[in-house]
Amino acid sequence: MTNTKKLALMAILTAVALIIFIVEAQIPLPVPVPGVKLGLANAVTLFALFFGVRKQSASSEPHIHFAKSANKTDEPSPCLANKTDEPSLCLVPYLTTANVFTILICRIILGAVFSGRPAAFVFSITGGVLALTAQVIMKRFVTSRQIWVCGAVGAVFHNIGQIIAAILITGTPAIAAYLPVLIVVGVFTGVLTGLIAQFTLERLRNTRL
Repeated sequence: MTNTKKLALMAILTAVALIIFIVEAQIPLPVPVPGVKLGLANAVTLFALFFGVRKQSASSEPHIHFAKSANKTDEPSPCLANKTDEPSLCLVPYLTTANVFTILICRIILGAVFSGRPAAFVFSITGGVLALTAQVIMKRFVTSRQIWVCGAVGAVFHNIGQIIAAILITGTPAIAAYLPVLIVVGVFTGVLTGLIAQFTLERLRNTRL
């Protein structure tokens, strides 16, 4: 796997997330609570986080097997395999946690520029980084069939991060009163984005990349 392939994949995922973010920003939800949105662009972040990664049990540790590439050269194609009957997910290209953070930060910066709302950058970066950090930790405890759990956890921490940013900027602790409502809504929207990422990965799992 070359750096060019990895860079191309990161650019594609950033572009997809950016498009979803901009489109969603033009469609406000009919909810009287400020700051509530579906956050569908986060599904791309979850996809990138779990792409090429499979959670294994203690008795079934992951290993890398190599399949001959289509060009009949000696260069192998790395795929993640396991000792179960589950299909393998090819690791071409493999995205590290740092790569996923890069995708997220690029999407947030470009989203603030193209949406014409640079003031929202602080809220987005605080919530986004906190959410992804929580999801990176949760990834160690969930399987590829429980990505929706990571989605819910990330949405909750995203709202917590935005509330913290709002309190620090405005100096108004009373804003925290919105947090319980945002957490409840965040669980539902997070499960939705998590399921989107999970179903997408499941459809790709049998695809030779």
